[in-house]
Amino acid sequence: MKIVVVGAGNVGCTVARTLSAEGRDVVIIERDAETAARLEEEQDVSVVRGNGARPAVLEKAGVVKGGNVDVLIACTDRDETNLMACWLSKRAGVRQVLARVRDLEFTDTPDWAEDLGIDVLASPERSLSREIASLLRFNAAVHSSELFNGRAGSFAFRVEADSPICGMSLRELGVKYPGLGAIIVYVERGDDGFVPSGDWTAREGDLCFAVTLHERVPALMRLFDVEHHKRLSRVIIVGGGKLGANLAHRLSSNVPRVETTLVEKDLEKCARLAREFPDVKVINGDGMDKDLMLQLGVDKANGVVAATSNDEMNVIIAALANVQEDVKTIAVVRKDVYEDLEGKLPVDVLVNPNKTLASTFLRYIRYPNSAGMLSLIDRIGAEMLEFLLRPGNPAVGKRIMDLNLRKGILIAIIKRGGKYLVPGGAETLLEGDVISVFAMAEMMPEAMRFFKVDQA
Repeated sequence: MKIVVVGAGNVGCTVARTLSAEGRDVVIIERDAETAARLEEEQDVSVVRGNGARPAVLEKAGVVKGGNVDVLIACTDRDETNLMACWLSKRAGVRQVLARVRDLEFTDTPDWAEDLGIDVLASPERSLSREIASLLRFNAAVHSSELFNGRAGSFAFRVEADSPICGMSLRELGVKYPGLGAIIVYVERGDDGFVPSGDWTAREGDLCFAVTLHERVPALMRLFDVEHHKRLSRVIIVGGGKLGANLAHRLSSNVPRVETTLVEKDLEKCARLAREFPDVKVINGDGMDKDLMLQLGVDKANGVVAATSNDEMNVIIAALANVQEDVKTIAVVRKDVYEDLEGKLPVDVLVNPNKTLASTFLRYIRYPNSAGMLSLIDRIGAEMLEFLLRPGNPAVGKRIMDLNLRKGILIAIIKRGGKYLVPGGAETLLEGDVISVFAMAEMMPEAMRFFKVDQA
């Protein structure tokens, strides 16, 4: 498979590096000469210098009628460049074209993608705002990712000394809470990680990744953290860019009785945001101004999100707000170096929009014919893929316990008709079920072969 990546920023480099390591033939188009020269030295990919929105440059990368390019991913920081690169590539016969777009109106409806013939228009700001909103609502969680368009998700909770689950085995948990409706799919213990068996016993400090329906999360959360489970009532967001604005709108629209304050330096942008989002309190000011933040009630907030365009500023703002146990602090960071600092900074959660976008592109390349969404849990190297059980699938009509799935491959959620359920081992799979399968990344291809899902 030959793949062309337009744009060698963090997203483009991550995608290119990952796909190259998987043995794919990758070409990067980059207009900055210095960046292109560095890529040629550091990565095992071909590099074409130039503007990826120009036909002559695309031709140098192999994007021509009758060419052998299978996929083009346009992920520069300019929407127009990405859209034009995809449009030209589709006309040249490239099978699959994917574009990053920052302007949210492009992803409000499928019309733009359909009209331009683009297979995927992806907005990291929209996806990340959903994840952050979920982390704020379920404030004991240190990780969240969506399944089934937000009806379910994976969540990570830490076992405390006074957690009801502490000292309880997985088997005992199922007996004591038969209606919990959650599956613990992975556990981090110190430097080790594993898929738990029935005799696993929860210890203080364990980080448990669980999959459940959204309406079941509060009950699950109380097993881990009784004290800090409080209704979300006051959130302060610093940074009125696309991510901050989308998050503020999402919270004010979807979370009942939450007071949302948006702090932005640019006065003109403040005026526009105030007109667009009348239910959000928009403040013109600096999130680094301690006195201003105190006036806004940062000491009484239970959620503070630093979402400016500056990573370092976001970390400092979140750290300064992390003065009380009941506040959930989230910093948006885009540089890979912060991965190594997770858990070492006085910030509850670090989120990376570039990782979110790279994961979106990778899922479409790896599993282009699957029925649904792929969620990559980067921290533990795991994947969750939704797909449809079609007629003739060997799993149809069998109980989950009779499938003899290898340890590390789990069926986490089933969508059956309009209903969603967390299955037990005795659940029988039916034709037409959409199932969400959890597996470590290296085991997902095996899971796909088992369930007869086409791969790229």
